[in-house]
Amino acid sequence: MNPSILIVDDEQSLREMLEILLSREGYQVATAASGSEALELFKKNHYHVVLTDIRMRPMDGLSLLKEVKALRPQTEVIMISAYADQETAIEAMNEGAYDFFPKPFNNKELKQVIKDALAKAEGGPSPAVEKGPFLFPDSRPIVGQTLPMKKVFDLIMKAAQVVSNVLITGESGTGKELVAQAIHENSLRKNQPFVTISCAGLPETLIESELFGYRKGSFTGAVMDKVGYVETANKGTLFLDEIGELSANMQVKLLRLIQEKKYVPIGETRERSADVRFILATNKDLEQEIIEGRFRYDLFYRINVISIPIPPLRERPEDIPLLANFFLEKYSKTVGKQIRKISSYALKILSEYHFPGNVRELENIIERSVAMERSTIILPESLVLAQYKGQAAIGKGAAPMTLPAEGLDLDQTLDSLEKNLILQALQKTQGNKQRTAALLKINLRSLRYRLLKHGMETE
Repeated sequence: MNPSILIVDDEQSLREMLEILLSREGYQVATAASGSEALELFKKNHYHVVLTDIRMRPMDGLSLLKEVKALRPQTEVIMISAYADQETAIEAMNEGAYDFFPKPFNNKELKQVIKDALAKAEGGPSPAVEKGPFLFPDSRPIVGQTLPMKKVFDLIMKAAQVVSNVLITGESGTGKELVAQAIHENSLRKNQPFVTISCAGLPETLIESELFGYRKGSFTGAVMDKVGYVETANKGTLFLDEIGELSANMQVKLLRLIQEKKYVPIGETRERSADVRFILATNKDLEQEIIEGRFRYDLFYRINVISIPIPPLRERPEDIPLLANFFLEKYSKTVGKQIRKISSYALKILSEYHFPGNVRELENIIERSVAMERSTIILPESLVLAQYKGQAAIGKGAAPMTLPAEGLDLDQTLDSLEKNLILQALQKTQGNKQRTAALLKINLRSLRYRLLKHGMETE
């Protein structure tokens, strides 16, 4: 028997459109024009999912939600409205609503939310919160299921089977250290030390002393012997992050260390041997650095035996819901909150965001949202996306968006910006299209065209 859905809305055209849309998906669909009519149908029939508007008379959507949950708690209820404010959405989630979906909505996204709700109603895990593949399920797993990340996983496993030097490249926040740790954890050296040193922001003398160690009295302040990271990592893995920040002098010393596996602690004259596997990382284009004379070509070719480029988050947007739900579970446990999920509208906003800070920025956003949220679901109002604020202020004296070094798809970026601003305007006007058009200083016909273009309204 096909899943059954009850659609409740006082707008006849919307009921008819949703009935046609969902019937084509193979669902058994019933409709009601009010909360009281829906409740009578619900008492007589079994429905897996109820899709209801909030503002209706004589019984509104919130009252219907409470009645449905009292009669049949396993039925999932999706709330839809163009007028609900944050307090209403929080109340709906606290009463057990599965999701809150603002009007106007995208049909494809609504169908996916219904599919997820049905999976939960039938006792299975919701696809929206299922975890994807983890390379190694320890305290800091790598999460991803897109083709670019599968390629990264494949390269990690190949690198783990050999002892060759590895160069990991990628923007800040993409997880270069996690990749390095994954290589170590899957290698024959996994029971030996994994030692990390960041080359960014440290003076040359400090990097040298931290890397090679020193003897007591070798310089002012050396009041005792210090073991360097190379010795600490003996028989294990040494991860050198931000390798592009090294000075020319330190590049020479590192080249000898990597090439000869020899080094001399500060204050000694006798060479020591280093049994270390080297993994290095940078967010710079080292080939361009070589051309501009800031990085040694012989060091580059010595470290770039196995190259693992990590894609930025904006190039794998399908992984954003997966990562967001992983961080939601992590930080909900950390702060002791029972936050069940991220609303579809909030996930939509996250999926359209550029993420200049990559996965690290997404993690910070979710951690902050968990701390701020008062309901059992993350709502759009809890998200703090700094770049959108900056984009929205363009034309009012704010600094314009910075062009990334690798360039960008201008049409896609402008479309994303336009769509985001329209969504913000609709939210501010509670879905009133006339006021939305006035707020955006366009005519109503132009607004309708843009809504259709972005899939926010049907013909």
